[in-house]
Amino acid sequence: MFFIGDFAVCPGHGVGQICDIEEKQIGCETKTFYIIKLTTNGLKIMVPVDNKGGLRKLANENDIASVFSLLSNHNVDIDTSTWNRRYRDYMEKIKTGSLIEIADVLRSLFLLRHKKGLSFGEKKMLNHCKDLLVQEISISKGNEKQVISSQIEACFLS
Repeated sequence: MFFIGDFAVCPGHGVGQICDIEEKQIGCETKTFYIIKLTTNGLKIMVPVDNKGGLRKLANENDIASVFSLLSNHNVDIDTSTWNRRYRDYMEKIKTGSLIEIADVLRSLFLLRHKKGLSFGEKKMLNHCKDLLVQEISISKGNEKQVISSQIEACFLS
């Protein structure tokens, strides 16, 4: 359960702040919705309160430590299948909203970028994943986005 003023993560959209909780008449039944203002672009979205996969709390310190540990571990196999197959697989991971899954996609794309070129869609996806991580971690830790962005990039310097 979230309250007005709480931050929540909307899978695929990023972090938003609950600005209202409203009841709406949908057909014959009344449903309760969180009204969430996304921090990236100010867009307001409605998410049903009873939607189990819709929202999650911000990452905690342990989650963030796991993300940086994953990003620093470059001893993984790189997926070199066709770009459209990789893109589909990566999109599935991003849609889960899991910080670890998003970090895994980011790591894969960063490492692949140094091995061979990325498609236009993969470059966009790399930036999107990085933005999602920076956004959530900066709000969770109370740090500037640029600081978190630099910490993420430092994981790939070698």
